[in-house]
Amino acid sequence: MLHTVYVGLGSNLDNPIQQIKQALLALNQVPQTTLLNHSALYHSVPLGPPQPDYINAVAVLCTYLSPLALLSQLQTIENQQRRIRSAQQRWGPRTLDLDILLYGNKQSADPVLTLPHPGLYQRTFVLYPLYECDPHLLLPNGQRLQDLVSACPPDGLTKLSVVVS
Repeated sequence: MLHTVYVGLGSNLDNPIQQIKQALLALNQVPQTTLLNHSALYHSVPLGPPQPDYINAVAVLCTYLSPLALLSQLQTIENQQRRIRSAQQRWGPRTLDLDILLYGNKQSADPVLTLPHPGLYQRTFVLYPLYECDPHLLLPNGQRLQDLVSACPPDGLTKLSVVVS
């Protein structure tokens, strides 16, 4: 069965704009998956400890992969782009972070993959690029994305004019 999936992308190390561009190319190579669209790139201030600012985007995929199989593919892309995971620092700097934000209307509290992504509802660096991709999106809990965006000021989020092909 074909599913529409929204993936959040973020990077703040080793030329973040290039990391996001490379990740978008890699997403288009995931088996049984097609990259349909993506947002512009956005500059955001980081959550967590002091670290460099982030570049963020959202990609829209269609996939036949299960949520966990897609997660495995995304983690492979992160690893190929030298992502280092640290158990001590949850929100630390990274070359690439790929998060499944929405997988169709699936809701799951699985310890490996929570759907929708738990940070989706209040993070500007997710909401604004997601809204750019699908302004009429209805979230699995029945909320309209446009209502969340209206209630969430941009707080330093800046849309970049970088061309991403």
